[in-house]
Amino acid sequence: MHLNVYTQGQGFPILCLHGHPGSGSSLSVFTNHLSKRFHTIAPDLRGYGKSRFNGNFAMTDHLEDLERLLDRFKIEKCLLLGWSLGGILAMELALRLPQRVSGLILVATAARPHGNHPPITWQDNLYTGIAALLSVINPGWQWNIDTFGKRSLFRYLIQQHTPTAYGYISKEAIPAYLQTSDKATRALYSAIRAGYNKVGDLNQISCPSLVLAGKEDRHITAECSLETSESLQNSLFHCYPNTAHLFPWEIPHQLLNDIDCWLKDNPQAIQS
Repeated sequence: MHLNVYTQGQGFPILCLHGHPGSGSSLSVFTNHLSKRFHTIAPDLRGYGKSRFNGNFAMTDHLEDLERLLDRFKIEKCLLLGWSLGGILAMELALRLPQRVSGLILVATAARPHGNHPPITWQDNLYTGIAALLSVINPGWQWNIDTFGKRSLFRYLIQQHTPTAYGYISKEAIPAYLQTSDKATRALYSAIRAGYNKVGDLNQISCPSLVLAGKEDRHITAECSLETSESLQNSLFHCYPNTAHLFPWEIPHQLLNDIDCWLKDNPQAIQS
C-alpha cells in the first residue's frame, strides 16, 4: 500500500495521523502551524482520502503501512500526533516501534475508547445533510448554523458553533467524509466490536506524551482520555471546557499555544 502523503516544512519530523472519517489534509490546523518549524508528514490512511484500497483490511494493516512510510521517508525517529483513530494508531506505533518514537501528542483519543453518543434520528441525518450542503455553499453562514447546524449531528461534534469551526467542517470534514471508504469503516468498527483496550500496555511507553480532550466529547469521552494519560509514564493532560470531539477546530489558537508550550518544556520530544 503506497499511501498518499501531504508534507510541509523542514526540520524534525512530525507524523500526523487523522481520525475517522478523515484524511491527511484534514489535519491542516496542526500542519500549517507546526510546519513553520518542523517537517510535517500527514498521510491519507489506507481506505481514506486518496489512499484507495479495494479489498478488506484490518486495523493492523494501518501499522504496517505507517512503518513502511517511515522507511520510505528514511525517518529514524519522529514525534507522533494523532487525532481520534490517529491517536490510537500513534500509541500502537509507540508500542511497536519505541526506538522510532520521540513523543506523542494525542488528541481526542483513548487506549480504551468509549462514547456516550445518543441514538441518531432521521431528523438528525436530515438536518446534518442540509447543514453540510449549505456550509459547502456558504461556509460560516450564521443563519445556517443557527437554523440547521445546531439541530444537526454537528451539535455532538462541536460545542462552539462559530464560523471558524464551520469553515473547517465545510473545507475539511465534509470532503474527508465523502472520501472515506466502506472498507475503512468496516475495519474500524470490527476493532471496536472486538473490545479494543490497550490501557494495560501503556506503561511500556516512556516517551513524553501530551493528551488533549474536549470536556463534552460524546465520541471518545474525556474520562477515557484521562485514563489514557494516567496510564502513560510521562504524560500531561489538558481538558478544554465547552468543546467536543472536533475541539481543534473550535479553539485552534489555544490548542496550538498549549502544544507549543509542551514542546518547549519537552525538547526531548523533538530530538533525534
